[in-house]
Amino acid sequence: MKVLVANDDGIFSPGIRALALAMSEIADEVLMVAPDVEQSASGHAITVRHPLRYTATKLGNLPSNVSAFRVDGTPADCVVLGAHNSAKPDVVVSGINLGSNLGYDVTHSGTVAAAMEGTTMGIPSVAFSLRTGDAELDFSYAATFAKELIPVVAKRGLPARTLLNVNFPVGKPKAIHLARQSTHAWQDSVVKREDPNGQAYYWIAGTPTGSDEPDSDYLAVSQGFACITPLHLDMTHNSFFASLADYVPGVKH
Repeated sequence: MKVLVANDDGIFSPGIRALALAMSEIADEVLMVAPDVEQSASGHAITVRHPLRYTATKLGNLPSNVSAFRVDGTPADCVVLGAHNSAKPDVVVSGINLGSNLGYDVTHSGTVAAAMEGTTMGIPSVAFSLRTGDAELDFSYAATFAKELIPVVAKRGLPARTLLNVNFPVGKPKAIHLARQSTHAWQDSVVKREDPNGQAYYWIAGTPTGSDEPDSDYLAVSQGFACITPLHLDMTHNSFFASLADYVPGVKH
């Protein structure tokens, strides 16, 4: 089995190292391909306006079946280059992200986007994220679970256009639940400041909104559970077709 490991925190993140080491115990070949700098919240962007560098990277003390490359682009770029510069991987695994990806976070997350890109290429793909807090980062529970889950995904595959979004709480999870995507989002705010030349610049900031929706990803992680959410790339609102036909004269459904 060949596993392509990507992320959005960058090639030097401890999360991707923990995930790659876990994959090295179950795979014949592990290919790490990640951004050269942090690309958090970059979403599913693909670089088309300038060339990309795909550079072999020595990370030190990696097993012989693990190779690493850094890319001066987005997480999705990393999956594209990794899949095309060597034999096609059996699975794409993204993470372990420093911070959870719950609810509407998945539309911004570069970690989830890397798994989305693998899915669009017909490769079973899984994203792993870890909620962070004041405690020291502990990737062991997520990494151990990844070693159990990924061989099953590689063997059985996933439905077309479907990826798995896996989130872990801080510390040892009480259990692993299946959960639906919540409506958790961020309350955006814009901070305006001036540079030394008097020119305005802006910081986009925000505070997370909670969600107490039953059986949801946000509630599960908030209560100390790990959760798996199957995400589907077809975002068509099928039940709205009939009503939409009434919006525009002459439209047929």
